[in-house]
Amino acid sequence: MLRRCIACFSRAGASCDRSPKVDSNPDAKEIEELDEEEPQQLDPESKKSSAPRGPKVGGGSSQSAVLVELFTSQGCSSCPPADLLISQLGQAKSSDVALEVPIVVLGFHVEYWDFMGWKDPFANSTWTLRQRNYGQALQQDSIYTPEVVVQGRSHCIASSLEPILALIHQAPRFAAPDITISFKLETEPERVLDTTMEAIIKFKVDKFTLDIMVALYENGLVTNCQKGENKGRILTNDFVVRSIAKAATLHDWPARKTVREHFKLPLWDTFNRTKCGAVVFLQNPSTMEVYGAQMVPLPEDLP
Repeated sequence: MLRRCIACFSRAGASCDRSPKVDSNPDAKEIEELDEEEPQQLDPESKKSSAPRGPKVGGGSSQSAVLVELFTSQGCSSCPPADLLISQLGQAKSSDVALEVPIVVLGFHVEYWDFMGWKDPFANSTWTLRQRNYGQALQQDSIYTPEVVVQGRSHCIASSLEPILALIHQAPRFAAPDITISFKLETEPERVLDTTMEAIIKFKVDKFTLDIMVALYENGLVTNCQKGENKGRILTNDFVVRSIAKAATLHDWPARKTVREHFKLPLWDTFNRTKCGAVVFLQNPSTMEVYGAQMVPLPEDLP
C-alpha cells in the first residue's frame, strides 16, 4: 500500500515543519496537510497510470547514471539542510556517501512558498508543474518540500541520506546513449546557447514516447535571506536548474538510429560558464519515468 504523501502549509501561528510524523520518534512534529482548495493538492482523478511502458533495464558496464531531482524552496525552513545534503551527494563530498552507481543531481526550486515572505529568486512555476506531474504519476496525495524524486519512479523526503541512497541503489538503469553536443553563445536578440545535438539511443522506442531533455544548472549560489522562515540565514544552493529545453521527442524510433536536433537554451543575466553545467536525460512524458542521465561539459570558450 502506498503511504500517504504529505505537505505542509503554514498559517498564522502555526509552525512549518516538513518532516513526517513518526509515532516512534518523540521529536517528530505533526504535519498540517494541505486543504483541498490549496493549489498544491493533487486531484486523485487526474493521477496517471503507473503501468510500465519503456525499454528493458540495461546490462553491462555501459549504463546511464541515475537522475536524482530535489524539489526545494528558499521559503521553506526545512529545505536548507536538504539543499546541503543533495549538494554533498552530487559532489560526493560527504564521508557518509557510499554510492555504488553514478548519479546526476538537479535542483528545482518551486514557488508555492513565496507567499510566506521570501520570494525564492530561483523559483519557477514550471518547476512546480514538473513536481505536480510527478505527484500524479507516483500517485501521491499532495506535493511537498523538500522532496527527492529518483529516476522518475520513487520519492522520499530529503531529510536524511539513508532513504535517498536506498532509492538510488534500487533504481533501474538503462543502456547509456552516445551524446554529442555543441554550444554557441548568441546575444541578439536575447542571450541563448545555440545548441546542436547528436544522440544515439541504444534501445528501441516502441509503443511509448521518449523526450530528450537538456538542462542547464548553476552551482555556488549564495543568498542572504532577509524575510520569511529563513530570515537572517545565508543560503547556499548547488545544481540549481536555471534553464531546460526539450531537444527531441521520439516515437517508434529504432535502436541506434542517430537523432540530430538544433535548439536554443535560454540564458539568465548572470550566466557564468565556470559555475554551470549541462545535463541530458531521457524521460517518458506519460509516466515521467527517466531512462538515464549524463553530464555534458560546457566548452571553455564560453564567457
